[in-house]
Amino acid sequence: MVWRKREEESELNQDIISMIGRCNIPILVLDERWHELFPEYKKTQKIKELEKNLNRLIKYQGKINDDKKEMKKLKHRLMEEIISNMGESTGEAGLLKQKKQEKSQRLIKEINVKLAQSEDEENLLPYKIKKANEELLIESLKIWYQELDSNREEIKALTEWIADAREKLKVNILKKQDMEMENNSIYSYMHSLLGAGVMQALDEDLDR
Repeated sequence: MVWRKREEESELNQDIISMIGRCNIPILVLDERWHELFPEYKKTQKIKELEKNLNRLIKYQGKINDDKKEMKKLKHRLMEEIISNMGESTGEAGLLKQKKQEKSQRLIKEINVKLAQSEDEENLLPYKIKKANEELLIESLKIWYQELDSNREEIKALTEWIADAREKLKVNILKKQDMEMENNSIYSYMHSLLGAGVMQALDEDLDR
């Protein structure tokens, strides 16, 4: 058994946790079989919290990817604007171009900072998702092992009940056969003693 009791709480052996960390575990909240084993009514509060946290990280990962795409599009558009506004211009038009250039360059710098921050977060997210997924798996294992133990006890009790019922069934089948044979012998002897007419009258009287 990989579980041990400590202060009334089941904990997974640390060696097993290390082994789990080296496994290529699918994302549980995206796995149909996990959801089959954990319908809503079977989820504990802890399972719900860990599931919610994992879903939040996955959703955030998608948001970062979408945000990065949008920022890169905006950066590309600003760079095109800078190129289109290049060239010598004088007077008010030249001043307007210069302001646009400065604004575009400032925005590009801001985008570059945000992209760098997004990439840092994006690099950390797979680790966070893996850790959150492992936490959900460990909590799931705890519940599964409790169910396995409970089911084993019930299976053992049912196996004993079935074996006992089979034995009683065999006894009752033999008893039924003996009683049927005895009834046949009694009826046959009564028929030979009294004849068909009297037996029919007796049968009709008993059936009333």
